[in-house]
Amino acid sequence: MVTYTLTLMDKPKHELKFAVLAADVALFTLKDGDLKALLIPVDRPPYFVNRKGLPGGLVDPKETAEESARRIISQKGGINAKDAYLEQLATFSKIDRDPRGRVVAVAYLGVIDPGHNSIREGADAFWQSVKKVSKLAYDHDEIISVAVERLRSKLEYTNIVVHLVPEEFTLGELQAAYETILSHSLDKRNFRKKIFSLKLVKKTGHQKRGGASRPAELYSFTTRKHKIVEIL
Repeated sequence: MVTYTLTLMDKPKHELKFAVLAADVALFTLKDGDLKALLIPVDRPPYFVNRKGLPGGLVDPKETAEESARRIISQKGGINAKDAYLEQLATFSKIDRDPRGRVVAVAYLGVIDPGHNSIREGADAFWQSVKKVSKLAYDHDEIISVAVERLRSKLEYTNIVVHLVPEEFTLGELQAAYETILSHSLDKRNFRKKIFSLKLVKKTGHQKRGGASRPAELYSFTTRKHKIVEIL
């Protein structure tokens, strides 16, 4: 009986070819009373010239997809990745999504609060209103659309809003955050009743002063840990 031992020097009879893996991040924040997405310039002649897109890039062999996503928003987006909440959104794998070759993307939904959304000096990234985001490179318009819908959905059954407002806020500011993202108004009395019944917030003992209005009570979340909770 003859046996064979495969060594590292042996070449396989059939060479397998695979698609490469990328990570793209749809990162949102509330800024100037608007829901905004983090974008970067995309200049890939002859395919894309003077276009915009989501922060994205290839996954390093030594990284997980999420580690890659955090590296990308730090390096390309100029954002401190430790301050952002990220969760896997979906896999985008259309054959022609990248004209340079076969690239499958693991997309991430990300949010970051107004206190940490400053872009590092020297970075090319910028915040743009979701209402004005269009004609992005690759399939990033589709990713943005799916991400916005996921974010709106998660507002209804999770406390993801904790990552979108400052540590201290008024109830009016909290409601405004919901209304801005959902693109519709909420009944003030019912909203506050639900927030209090779920024990999501607590008084800080501080007040917000300024303008002609009387001082407003400031609140904070009872927990900033992400959890399932039926809010709307």
